[in-house]
Amino acid sequence: MHHVEQFYGLPTFTFSPYVNPVDLPDPGSVAWRLQCEELPRETDYWARVDAYWARFTESVELEKVRALIFGHPWYGADGGLPNDALIGLRSRLTGLEALFLGDLEDEEAMISTIYLGTVAPVLEAFPGLRELAVRGGEGFDFPVTGHQGLRALRVESGGLPPEAAAQIAASDLPSLERLDLWLGDDDYGGGTTVEHLAPLLTGEGKPALRHLGLQNSPIQDELAAALASAPVVARLTSLSLSMGTLTDEGVEALLQGQPLTHLRELDLSHHFLSHAMMLRIWTELEPAGVRVNLTARQEDDGGNPEWGQEHGRYIAVAE
Repeated sequence: MHHVEQFYGLPTFTFSPYVNPVDLPDPGSVAWRLQCEELPRETDYWARVDAYWARFTESVELEKVRALIFGHPWYGADGGLPNDALIGLRSRLTGLEALFLGDLEDEEAMISTIYLGTVAPVLEAFPGLRELAVRGGEGFDFPVTGHQGLRALRVESGGLPPEAAAQIAASDLPSLERLDLWLGDDDYGGGTTVEHLAPLLTGEGKPALRHLGLQNSPIQDELAAALASAPVVARLTSLSLSMGTLTDEGVEALLQGQPLTHLRELDLSHHFLSHAMMLRIWTELEPAGVRVNLTARQEDDGGNPEWGQEHGRYIAVAE
């Protein structure tokens, strides 16, 4: 994992507490990345964090800020969530449209150790929010009551708690156009099943949805089989089953199910398909104008029977 370089269509800009405010970019022209690591180490840790946040709020015209990205130390194994700080400034952050929570890379924290907690207070405080992205999963909680204005939701996780996946599936998000869920591995807090996602597959509560990603999952074949007859697929323009353990069985189910020729894009990258199946799905969908992504083909190494492994397939992101 790496720090995001762009968010909400804007380039990221990491705020430094030492920069002269006159040298800062226009507040609405960048996604402001907040990472407290430059302040003197000899001062109290959380005092440094408070000083950094105060410097940001004093130096930047918050009313014009459109996008915020929170990294260390607000997220991580010992993260202190920014909910209170953010909500306390909602009267000034009147133009906030996008949030990325947990922007840590591998050297800072494993994705399975990034604690997220609940996003309910933030969603309630910012009705104008249009995009929310989170990285992590531990302790993650999403309000079933949802959000009226959210158009894009992305959850990057090596192990998304099944309860959180079920909450998102059941949530009321009438404006949501894009949804990406990295479901992750059971050993790192995952375990989402098709049953957890049932409301999502019917399209319930998300009438505007046009892109769906059910990614990074060890049950990719089961998900593909469920999507083969899921009502939500008919309204989509793009579908992603990437980053998981998809095999010929899952693609066969997709091709035997409802038509997919209305899609503009089908992303199956990081898969375990045979060359014959790759050629078949390409031949059936590409002439209809569907862009099929079949990159990053993986090999099943057979697993280890002594460890109870029936196969050697793996998801792209776990710990």
